[in-house]
Amino acid sequence: MYDFDYYRPASLEKAGQLIASGRERKLLAGGMSLIPTLKLRLAQYAALVDLGAVRDLKGIRREEDALVIGAMTEHATVAAAPEVIAAIPALAVLAGGIGDPLVRNRGTLGGSIANADPAADYPAGLVGLGATICTVKRTIPADEFFLGLFETALGPGEIIAAVRFPIPERAGYAKLPQPASRYPLVAAMVAKTGRRVRVAITGAAPAVFRWKEAEARLAQHFAPSALDGVEIRAEGLSSDIHASAEYRAHCMEIMAKRAVLAAC
Repeated sequence: MYDFDYYRPASLEKAGQLIASGRERKLLAGGMSLIPTLKLRLAQYAALVDLGAVRDLKGIRREEDALVIGAMTEHATVAAAPEVIAAIPALAVLAGGIGDPLVRNRGTLGGSIANADPAADYPAGLVGLGATICTVKRTIPADEFFLGLFETALGPGEIIAAVRFPIPERAGYAKLPQPASRYPLVAAMVAKTGRRVRVAITGAAPAVFRWKEAEARLAQHFAPSALDGVEIRAEGLSSDIHASAEYRAHCMEIMAKRAVLAAC
């Protein structure tokens, strides 16, 4: 690990000032991805700005037809929150299946989505539920937030304050976890509100994406059988030591069907 300065501001305003005052500064949330990266010397920064003491970035509240979750809210908190379990149980299931107890109790919603790991759980939750990312400067629809491999629409020094999740009529989440890391090899979030259906897939490609053909079929008939025989091409899907693109393509149908079954 290279040397760096460390700041732990107590307010969002101070955090913004610190991150804007130098080019080689990095925001620190739970540190579940950043700290290992620094320890392996895969990245180097002049300073880290730790958001852990900014209370305004934590918490869960319901606002009419939506849940608003602070960016520094830990996965374990989301998984156990009565508000989440009552309004969007699929989101509680998603958060409760991330990593191991250490990761769930240290990792945060904002840190996860800002990192934009192609195999992370939360991107499917945001895109599948049609969430909105609220930063200190603007709001960004989830469909426009994840741009590619570890790439987001965030500008330099832009801080995520919260994520707003619309509450669907039904939603389900299912994933095939990699046995060691618990990252999804393929995962699907399915959400239905009226005749509108959203299907988001993570783990299968360099970034989360919506599966439009599955959405069209499920909008006509919201049942696992609606996806029987759906054509899935392996082109563009990820292939690595854990699974081939062809295997991930096969698992997309299975995980989507399981997510629909969970929603029903």
